[in-house]
Amino acid sequence: MVWRQGQAYSEDLRARVLAAVDGGMAVRRAAKLFQVSISYIYKAMIRRRRTGQTNASPVRGHRPRKLTGEQEAALAIHVRAHSDMTLAAMQTWLEAEQGVRLSSGAMWTVIHRLGLTLKKRMARPVASRILRCSEQSASTYTVS
Repeated sequence: MVWRQGQAYSEDLRARVLAAVDGGMAVRRAAKLFQVSISYIYKAMIRRRRTGQTNASPVRGHRPRKLTGEQEAALAIHVRAHSDMTLAAMQTWLEAEQGVRLSSGAMWTVIHRLGLTLKKRMARPVASRILRCSEQSASTYTVS
């Protein structure tokens, strides 16, 4: 039997494992016999005792995206046109114009996925890291 991580055990296997343990077989022996983990058996028994269910729990997976492709495109155009927007301003604009409310984390995810950046360039040149400003004297500058 081949089992892959993330894949649920079959209903038949679940029933046989629980029936063996209910029939008096030790959990470790049942785990070895049916090639399942010991923790799986204990978790299945706890779940059966609490909820009465022996079947696999529903697959959970990721949440669907809140923004459609058109909404993401509109956001990208707006951010490129208004490059000095803050994240809060983007959230406000998105809610007002598109009717979608996103958390800060979700907004960052969208910005990253679209390949946009909020980093701004400095308007003035950066001071040299090699030569300190205090070491320069006024006599080194010439006035023309």
